[in-house]
Amino acid sequence: MDTVSFYIAFIAGILTILPIAGAPFGTRPNIVFILADDLGWHDVGYHDSIIRTPNIDKLAAEGVKLENYYVTPLCTPTRAVLMTGRYQIHTGMQHGVLMAQEPRCLPTDEVLMPQKLKESGYTTHMVGKWHLGFYKWACTPNHRGFDTFFGMYLAGGDYFNHTRLCHGRRLAAWDLRDGDQVVAPEYVGKYSTIVFAEKAQEIIKKHDPTNPLFLYLSFQAVHAPLQVPERYINMYKDDIRDESRRIYAGMTTCMDEAIGNVTRTLARRGLLDNTIIVFSSDNGGAKLYGASNYPLRGQKGTLYEGGVRAPAFVYSPLLSNRVRGTATHELMYVGDWFPTFLHLAGGNLHGVKPLDGVNQWHTVSAAMPSKRTEIVHNIEPLRGKPPRVKDEPWLTNPYFDIRVMASIRVGEWKLITGRKGDPTWTIPPELGGGSVDPGRPTIVELYHIKEDPLERTDLSRDRPDIVNKLLERLRYHSDTSRLPETPTPVFDTSDPLHHNMAWGPWE
Repeated sequence: MDTVSFYIAFIAGILTILPIAGAPFGTRPNIVFILADDLGWHDVGYHDSIIRTPNIDKLAAEGVKLENYYVTPLCTPTRAVLMTGRYQIHTGMQHGVLMAQEPRCLPTDEVLMPQKLKESGYTTHMVGKWHLGFYKWACTPNHRGFDTFFGMYLAGGDYFNHTRLCHGRRLAAWDLRDGDQVVAPEYVGKYSTIVFAEKAQEIIKKHDPTNPLFLYLSFQAVHAPLQVPERYINMYKDDIRDESRRIYAGMTTCMDEAIGNVTRTLARRGLLDNTIIVFSSDNGGAKLYGASNYPLRGQKGTLYEGGVRAPAFVYSPLLSNRVRGTATHELMYVGDWFPTFLHLAGGNLHGVKPLDGVNQWHTVSAAMPSKRTEIVHNIEPLRGKPPRVKDEPWLTNPYFDIRVMASIRVGEWKLITGRKGDPTWTIPPELGGGSVDPGRPTIVELYHIKEDPLERTDLSRDRPDIVNKLLERLRYHSDTSRLPETPTPVFDTSDPLHHNMAWGPWE
């Protein structure tokens, strides 16, 4: 290497370890990650929605909108990917969501994001929904790297009473904790979205600014059940006639207000100027409960775009004027936050299992091309397989069992196999309502997402060469996957009747 090339390479290497563009060398930014639950693609104001989200819209407009950003189809798998930086197929979390009395959790041999951030000097806090298992204490947030935890272990609980029904009976048990202690009775009547925001604000107010802050604010909203204080529903009484959609809209606006309150607290505390805020949904919206992924196809639980493409953005005063107020269409994935945050923290990957996420900070902060060219949306070997179709040309392919529910994106090409779930395009009620059903889907579907983001034209018969290449990639990833665990639910020792009527560890 000549002298000039050496110095160019040396300077490039230095630039890659600078924590953040525009920040003083050595400064570690505060990181606030806000995760919405079941928020639809169409359900933020900046996606032309009737739903009012002024705080989200303002942050997105002053930051970088991530318009080609993906999560997984369901709650638990997305949270597993976020915390580990690894595909759900590599942690065994690819099958469904965690239920209350399952003796399983995100494997405790996985090193999680908050653990690595703590190593870099961060104070780590979690507020909100965990949903990664709790059958033993080692599975719970306070034992997985968070200094503090205030929130719920499960999903689908009552927003006001902070209870979750027990299996097979109309008996509800508490599901709200401060650390390891049950505090649900103290908050009865208080709406969880507001409670979680207030708890986050309390953490911010007490934070010692000499240490960097990591705050994971994981809202219960806007997941079912459809509940919100009446004043938020009334905001839409003249705009949305459909009751479910109207309540859902109120829930979303309440969450938006909560995000505004948290952001203003960061500013008043003098922390916002050195803070990065990331906002994301965990999966597509559930149309049965008022959400809309319009104009994308499918919904929560499906591998179509409406199930896996999420509204997301990055906001920070640390972003340069070059990128603030822009949208990136570079390919990004929820698993990319682990290495991105670790890069910003000046951390290392010692002890971490091989990551599937990639550091995307230069994509966000400098409008550089994404380092990502591929996403495994999921490989779900335990989901029921569709019957064989005699004329399916790939039934005997040498690569992958096309009856398995799976999907992969390579470049602009996306392949879906096996069961599809809801394949429709659904129009929100305020735009006329109704669904367009494509008829019975084939077992193998191929789409060019850049040219056909709505997945209207299946090209599998036209491009068998691409189908075979993607099937081969699915085989590669399937061979590296960890089989999901499906332990028999424990209905005796896990019963909340044995634990002061609260959901909690039983082993």
